[in-house]
Amino acid sequence: MRREGITTLCYLERDDKYLMLHRISKKNDINAGKWIGVGGHLEDNESPEECIKREIFEETGYDIPMEILKFRGLVTFVSAKGDYELMSLFTAKAPDSEPLECSEGKLEWISKKDLFDLNLWEGDKIFLKLLQEREEFFSLKLSYDKDDELVEAILNGRKLN
Repeated sequence: MRREGITTLCYLERDDKYLMLHRISKKNDINAGKWIGVGGHLEDNESPEECIKREIFEETGYDIPMEILKFRGLVTFVSAKGDYELMSLFTAKAPDSEPLECSEGKLEWISKKDLFDLNLWEGDKIFLKLLQEREEFFSLKLSYDKDDELVEAILNGRKLN
């Protein structure tokens, strides 16, 4: 059974690129048209690591060993629409093979320097920058209004401008 509101996301890395998923295939997708990493909702009795390992395999065909997964941050999303999500954020080195086709959208290797030209959530831009600039674990709270506009970001308990 899916655990609504508890999710995982991973940015698979290779050659200074991330494997990005352009969400263009699912109906009623909160991420429709956006570019994100791979991941999804926890199922019964899963840890975040078990969930992201399963989700990576389901969405890419890659069987990433647990010891390669790096737990980088915890992201809390809140929305004036009443949505709440707690997301475990990971990175991992990707294998040299190409991913399988994904039923949730189109997978594409994107240079880290070109990431911010994509259609990303405003809050995703913050944690993608954190992933590139620091190694230490972080906690990030992102608050959105009813129009999905970012209205507040709090990093490790301190409000960002």
